[in-house]
Amino acid sequence: MNATKRREIFRRLKENNPQPTTELEFQSTFELLVAVMLSAQATDVSVNKATCKLYPVANTPEAIFALGVEGLSKYIKSIGLYNSKAKNVIATCQQLIEKYNSQVPSTREELEALPGVGRKTANVVLNTAFKQAVMAVDTHVFRVSNRTHIAPGKTVLDVEKKLMKVIPKEYLVDAHHWLILHGRYVCKSRKPSCGSCCIEDLCEYKEKTSDI
Repeated sequence: MNATKRREIFRRLKENNPQPTTELEFQSTFELLVAVMLSAQATDVSVNKATCKLYPVANTPEAIFALGVEGLSKYIKSIGLYNSKAKNVIATCQQLIEKYNSQVPSTREELEALPGVGRKTANVVLNTAFKQAVMAVDTHVFRVSNRTHIAPGKTVLDVEKKLMKVIPKEYLVDAHHWLILHGRYVCKSRKPSCGSCCIEDLCEYKEKTSDI
């Protein structure tokens, strides 16, 4: 795919959604961090259902740490892998309290050093909370990047590096959200809705559908 096509793709995505953001519900950077940690292999909807009950009770590192693994598990047991996630969140709360004065750090290295925080989670927090031009590649971003040929790659890291290289700088901060939302609602996994896609004529996918 050439640079002119890519620029037009992101121009249209911006035109359709000028201020994209995550569908996870949060009121602070810490709430965002916990929500993203819980969202691994789970839907944003399921995470929001859990955190809307958790956060009114505990929404600081101290308060969630005080719940303990068992106490936290009761709030998030509807989410997949809730036991291991509860352990990681509690351990992360402890580190935030002890090392960072209960503040979420703003560098990838510090975030990835927290229990249960991988590269993708760190990138989501850096991008959404701190407005850094980084690219979090989840299954939606990976699929859209490969299917459209915006940035094809065999691994998540390949796609991330390619996206960082080829997306025009003025679109980079919001690109992660546009690609996720596009993959979630239009360029869906089983069958893309090419008939209602705003970039259908620019996309290089060969098996397009007429679905709306």
